[in-house]
Amino acid sequence: MFRQMLRAKIHRATVTDACLDYEGSLTVDENLLEAAGILPYEAVVISNLNNGERFTTYAMAGKRGSGEIVL
Repeated sequence: MFRQMLRAKIHRATVTDACLDYEGSLTVDENLLEAAGILPYEAVVISNLNNGERFTTYAMAGKRGSGEIVL
């Protein structure tokens, strides 16, 4: 039996940019990834607080100290 568990969370983060022509990852400031304990290419669940929609993608490390969260 395989159980999928969530082990880290970046709570109420705001997307700072979106690449409409690229679908497939979430780029997060490397400092935020380390603070949350999320590794590059680890699966992440994105939740939209406005409408409750959720989807799964993977995390990529962004520029350290930039504060960016790019969808």
